[in-house]
Amino acid sequence: SIRNKVYIIRGVQVMLDFDLAEIYGYEVKRLNEQVSRNISRFPSDFMFRLSSDEVEFLKSQIATAKNDKKKDKRGGRQNAPYAFTEQGVYMLATVLKGEVAEKQSIFIMRAFREMKHYIQQNMQFVTKNEIKAITENHETR
Repeated sequence: SIRNKVYIIRGVQVMLDFDLAEIYGYEVKRLNEQVSRNISRFPSDFMFRLSSDEVEFLKSQIATAKNDKKKDKRGGRQNAPYAFTEQGVYMLATVLKGEVAEKQSIFIMRAFREMKHYIQQNMQFVTKNEIKAITENHETR
């Protein structure tokens, strides 16, 4: 599910490069190459690299953040993952080519919209203290 691949990091909903690569049918390296070639389209409010603390937290929380030592003889990723905000995911869709990328982009945008709608509909049931606790608890998730 796309919703399980959306994290709150630095107080913002983001998706990580390795999850997006899987969704779009790209290798992480190739996805990040397209980002590098179009870096002017990805300001810091669209995309940022995770800190080492954020990476360690993710590794302890989710199995998909583990380094894949079978694929890389050096022992896994050498760089921290990129986190893409909703706007960054949209911009990523404009630089990736292919039918799968186009279809998945639409699906992801709809998932973000549904999540926002769900949050807005249920705000009346959550107190400010609960929101603060959830945000603090999931700040690097």
